[in-house]
Amino acid sequence: MSVAMIGGAAAASVTNKDAQPQVLSVTEDGNKIELVVEAGATVSFCPAGCFVTMPSGDRETLAGSEDIDIVNGGAVIK
Repeated sequence: MSVAMIGGAAAASVTNKDAQPQVLSVTEDGNKIELVVEAGATVSFCPAGCFVTMPSGDRETLAGSEDIDIVNGGAVIK
């Protein structure tokens, strides 16, 4: 299942800089989804804070304003 929020004034965004799709597990308001980010795509999500498991297995808590790049399966949070 892939869910993405387009627009929104304040939301985290993730850009997949890898050549293959990457999957993030996102838990927001007690609901867990798998967010598929296609190669080269940017997706906005998590407007009010969430927990994310990155493709590398790293876990992060997001406030909803971060910019994230996925590089070699790992996340670089800006």
